[in-house]
Amino acid sequence: MILGIDIGGTRIKAGLVGEDGSLLKSAAVPTPPALPAFARALCSLVRDCLDGVSVKAVGIGCKGIVNPSNTTVDVLPGTLHYLEGRSLAELIQPALGGEIPVFADNDARVALAGEVAWGAARGRANVVMVTLGTGVGGAVLSEGRILRGAAGVAGHIGHVIVDPRGPLCICGSRGCLETYFSARAIEFAAREGVDRGCESALTEKFATRSGELSCSDVFRAASQGDGMARMIVDEATFALAAALSGVLHVVDPEIVIVGGQISEAGDALLLPLAEEIHRRTRCLLNRLVPLVPPQVLDRSGIVGAAAITYHPQK
Repeated sequence: MILGIDIGGTRIKAGLVGEDGSLLKSAAVPTPPALPAFARALCSLVRDCLDGVSVKAVGIGCKGIVNPSNTTVDVLPGTLHYLEGRSLAELIQPALGGEIPVFADNDARVALAGEVAWGAARGRANVVMVTLGTGVGGAVLSEGRILRGAAGVAGHIGHVIVDPRGPLCICGSRGCLETYFSARAIEFAAREGVDRGCESALTEKFATRSGELSCSDVFRAASQGDGMARMIVDEATFALAAALSGVLHVVDPEIVIVGGQISEAGDALLLPLAEEIHRRTRCLLNRLVPLVPPQVLDRSGIVGAAAITYHPQK
């Protein structure tokens, strides 16, 4: 049995995972705003989950750039910046009560590790995974190994540039994929249209409260034939297809796993996305690369975190 832990900006989640990838027990606590409270909350959560149960190892998934050789968080901007320079293994050691190996990595690579162990990437050697949500995350399996790169940055598909003179990105560059395709980007475009009074069902519904408009509202309106919403979704999907086509030419994967909240739009997103990617890559790749959903259905990140203990990335 493995203890999996997911450290997020709003919640810390932990659970016991069986060797078949089943989530046997889980719990969560709000993520505290400062390091001392965080350490106490994390250890308390671990003790509650273990409750006398022995585990073989602990796996931790965390946003940012994590050094798997020593579980140190190298870079983590935002509300969890206080974890920078901290060893996650050292933070949970007081709750383990013994010499239990602890592994950690970036949350996107952790998600792919779960798919390698128990999901859509099982038995495959070359896979790209992209997670579509507030931002765009990604990870790459190449020749059976999850890539990290020289500084642990490999797989940041959201920062593939689709327009060199495009909008400023939080990474400091311009025209990154995230500035065109992400929940933030899609919501921004839709809210701008509503605030300008563009003809749309979204304008009628959110005219006085555009700040409440969500990415799912835009996809829903697009699927119902709304012109403005359809234009926004088409432009965003076009950018995503361009970025992924470039990645496919570099990695040459067997499949692309498409996860994250936005992927729940289903065929409304995946069918036009697959068509545009195939149009751009068919000459060199000479085949249709399938876009598939994740098979690890645990959205908490706990199961993926447990998976890295089986295939640690040194």
